[in-house]
Amino acid sequence: MIRLTAKNVIALHKQMIEKTGGSYGVRDEGLLESALASPFMTYDQIELFPSVYQKAARLCFGFVKNHPFIDGNKRIGTQLMLILLKKSGIELFYTQEELIEVILHVADGTIGYEELLTWVLEHS
Repeated sequence: MIRLTAKNVIALHKQMIEKTGGSYGVRDEGLLESALASPFMTYDQIELFPSVYQKAARLCFGFVKNHPFIDGNKRIGTQLMLILLKKSGIELFYTQEELIEVILHVADGTIGYEELLTWVLEHS
């Protein structure tokens, strides 16, 4: 299981902003670290998000909701989710419209982590 570092994610965010536009920069390093750590949290030495699907959905959810970057949080959260799944040999099947819709619903609070996880599972 890959585990992305803040340095990796900041570099990826910079590339994404250069390609797609927006403002570059970290808004809150603590929220960045929190979003990265969240999928790997444990309680009493038991993983809270044991499957790669859970980790990927939690990673995306954390970036979309925490807003650690000045701009592009939905885009980077989505990309990180897809990267984690792809590096684990999992491909999602969706249209761009479906992906955009689910991420916008996460951002506006219409759906939560569990619903995002369900969407990921249904599209794998």
